[in-house]
Amino acid sequence: MLKVGDKAPAISLLDQHEKKVSLKDFPKQKVLVYFYPKADTPGCTEQSCLLRDLRKLIGKTAIIGISPDDSTKQLKFDKKFDLGFTLLADTEHVVAKSFKVWQKKSMYGREYMGIVRSAFLIDEKGKIEQAWYKISPKDTPKNLLKALEK
Repeated sequence: MLKVGDKAPAISLLDQHEKKVSLKDFPKQKVLVYFYPKADTPGCTEQSCLLRDLRKLIGKTAIIGISPDDSTKQLKFDKKFDLGFTLLADTEHVVAKSFKVWQKKSMYGREYMGIVRSAFLIDEKGKIEQAWYKISPKDTPKNLLKALEK
């Protein structure tokens, strides 16, 4: 698990517009990186829309959502809910693995690998300022606002 003070793992993925995006594209600003299991599902939609709705309250802090969905699905999700922030396609789970959120899960007795909903606030120097593993959709924006108040 990543901890406060750790260097954030590198990110280099295609966004919903098929443009390569990395953390270096957000110099001198904090970045919330949140991982969600699947675009346009109830929990992921709630989480993303709550983050969309607080953008005016977080100043220059950038928001990046990452899921295993491809760029086409990410674009549909963005357009459907007018999210307006970067959504990255981690179809090979490379970034999810580096952030330690690609884990074994189980449902109805069936085990499988998947995203553990998590969020990370990364400071202007590329260090983990906050790490929230197994976060609920509703707590993601609350925790972000609380962390930015400090």
